[in-house]
Amino acid sequence: MGRRRLDNLDPERQKALFGAAAEELAANGFDGASLNRILERSGMSKSSLYYYFEDKADLFTTMMERTVGILFRQIGPFDPEALTAETFWDDLERRYGEAVSIVSGNPWFVRFGGIFYGLRDDPKRGASTGRLFAAVRRWISTILARGRNLGVVRSDLPEPLLVDTAMALFESLDRWVVEHWQQMSEEERRALPALHMSLFRDLLARKQRPVAP
Repeated sequence: MGRRRLDNLDPERQKALFGAAAEELAANGFDGASLNRILERSGMSKSSLYYYFEDKADLFTTMMERTVGILFRQIGPFDPEALTAETFWDDLERRYGEAVSIVSGNPWFVRFGGIFYGLRDDPKRGASTGRLFAAVRRWISTILARGRNLGVVRSDLPEPLLVDTAMALFESLDRWVVEHWQQMSEEERRALPALHMSLFRDLLARKQRPVAP
């Protein structure tokens, strides 16, 4: 219900609310962020806030969903059906590289990523973060299905198991990057796409059968 209600909120009011929330969360983290300060900056009443969101965690997760949406729009349109057997892995690595470049110029992506995983690890407040991972799972499922159809993704495992393993690797790598981003050099950051995609290829790529002598 909350998502449908939010769609009816005036775009300028949405912009003011998420802008205020981003500033507050970036400055004070999740636990230190004050809903009262967010409301004061955005001009929204508390009753209106709770009409659109269940709590602070719901507000933050919704903001993260929109933040990821901004990142994907900056990377550019992506049509899995346009992938070919020849371009599949290289195109995914290229897009990963574009994401790293964008994040390098916008450190708040990493800051919010740290807040997100801290919230996700909280069993009492982290339930809303599952929405974002459900969206990631759908995206990965679509890509792997395309890869299977092209013959570049392995087909010897049940598809749900393959998606589960890809999700586990994705979250492990994402958490590691968020935790270590500030300590990495620019060279190390630029190396991430090739290194990480090699792990995905080792896990997911269809193995070529040896040619008989």
